[in-house]
Amino acid sequence: MGIYRQGDVFLIPTIQEPTKAISEEREKDGDIILAHGEVTGHAHRIQDKKATTFFLDGKRYLLIESPTDLTHEEHATITLPAGSYEVRIQREYTPDEIRNVAD
Repeated sequence: MGIYRQGDVFLIPTIQEPTKAISEEREKDGDIILAHGEVTGHAHRIQDKKATTFFLDGKRYLLIESPTDLTHEEHATITLPAGSYEVRIQREYTPDEIRNVAD
């Protein structure tokens, strides 16, 4: 398994399981949003109702039970294999701050 990237979202396979984790709420439509586009308003979205996201030790994780699509209006759909992933957002340096990349 390799690292998956869609725009500014990176998914890194991990063996982390949500044993003592804090579950994250879903959007009103039931989807999981991994990142909102600040410029376009588009989102990196998981629609699988069995998928879950959780926080553990300050990191965000995605757990999926079966192959699941990660979609975005401006990027190609990625089908992720079942498993657990650490979710990271690409960051950039400016003289004033280090911040998440605007998508």
